[in-house]
Amino acid sequence: MIFDVHTIDEIEVQISKIRVSAAQASAALLDLPDDPLKALARIKFDPIGWHPIEQRALNLIEQVNQTFTYLVALKAARLLLEWHPEAEGYRLAPGAHAPKQSLDIESLVPGVVGAETFAAVRPENNRKLIGDLTKLASRPERFRYVFFMSPLFPETQRRLEKERDGIGVWSISAD
Repeated sequence: MIFDVHTIDEIEVQISKIRVSAAQASAALLDLPDDPLKALARIKFDPIGWHPIEQRALNLIEQVNQTFTYLVALKAARLLLEWHPEAEGYRLAPGAHAPKQSLDIESLVPGVVGAETFAAVRPENNRKLIGDLTKLASRPERFRYVFFMSPLFPETQRRLEKERDGIGVWSISAD
């Protein structure tokens, strides 16, 4: 799903949708079978979860993955709205739905801000951080960022030790 945000209020509406879908998934967990393999099968294969924003059924594993993909992108966009008002808003295309040449976050004014976002146990998993830094290194935007969510970096904070090629790297709090 690709969508534009212009204000922090618009971002808060989307985060509220994520909270609603998370509550629906939490309720579904209470109805799992007692048999552990059947319970895991339902989580993996049955549409007992919800898309974080679109209110359509998904399997719970996919909901977990998409929830944090959207959450990190929205929280990053909130920061970018504060830091770069000249961007006039952002187009968000988090995750696998974005075309390869597109970024997870792009300023509506071309050439101002470009960012990649992800959630992982460790930012080095699947070489995601390195891949995003490499992708952004050849981009023309004046301001380039990678934002990630990881339990190893629980605060929203700049990560200078991970930066290269003039690309800002920030961890984003899950809270």
